[in-house]
Amino acid sequence: MLETEICKIKMKNPTMLAAGIMGSTAASLNWAARSGAGAVVTKSFSMEPNPGYANPTTVEVTGGFINAIGLSNPGVELFKTELEKLEGLVPAVASIYGASPEEFQNVASQIEGMVDMIELNVSCPHASGGCGASIGQDPDATGQIVEAVKQSVKTPVVVKLTPNVTDIVEIAEATQKAGCDAITLINSVGPGMRIDLETAQPILHNKFGGLSGPAIKPIALRCVYDVYEAVKVPIIGVGGIRDYKDVVEFLYAGASSVQLGTAVYYEGMDVFEKICTGLENFMNRKGYDNVSEMVGKVHEI
Repeated sequence: MLETEICKIKMKNPTMLAAGIMGSTAASLNWAARSGAGAVVTKSFSMEPNPGYANPTTVEVTGGFINAIGLSNPGVELFKTELEKLEGLVPAVASIYGASPEEFQNVASQIEGMVDMIELNVSCPHASGGCGASIGQDPDATGQIVEAVKQSVKTPVVVKLTPNVTDIVEIAEATQKAGCDAITLINSVGPGMRIDLETAQPILHNKFGGLSGPAIKPIALRCVYDVYEAVKVPIIGVGGIRDYKDVVEFLYAGASSVQLGTAVYYEGMDVFEKICTGLENFMNRKGYDNVSEMVGKVHEI
């Protein structure tokens, strides 16, 4: 009943571990797979190692977290050793980034065959090392990256877009025209900040960071809704999902699958199993035989 597929990749259920959450090592990715995730996404990594920003990098706020990690990662060479340790229990998605189409292309070509899909992170609003929202906010620049990667790999290519734009549909249409196989909506909102009352200084070392968690769910839903009406490629929804009700809303809005991030912090790895149980009960009650019947349901009214 919960089985679905995206980009012809079969999943046992529509939930995925989102990029940046417990995705730095094969051990944590395998843990998520064993805990019930339908697929797992790695932490974003690049061609060369990137130390990211100094601590503190994360602070809790009402409705979620603000983080400014700066895309810290050990580089593609070391990350490949982690990919080799994946147990293959569920499809694996590699989240990659770079400062140019050539960098994206180089990283993608090195992991071809090691993962089932490649997610292009063009939308981080607080990245160090040259990659940032300026790429994801420019339809031409985003399209060039997609074209470059598609030319170098046969693995399905997913593009994760930022909501911090005037018109996200314009960016989505550009990625589809460039040949992407799916679109992930959305990355964090912002940037935002918190200030320490005692020191009168920003809490995050980088001062500003991207907001994630339940507070951004309404924005993510609206983005999925709008983009679904404009493109033909599948959509992966992400942003503030904590229970099966949130998943149903994203499916109704047009997502074919969803990613969970801050929910893992709040609920632990058990959240995947809890969501799947709730989703299956809901589908039985409403008479749905498969997940695809719910995708885009709100657009039929």
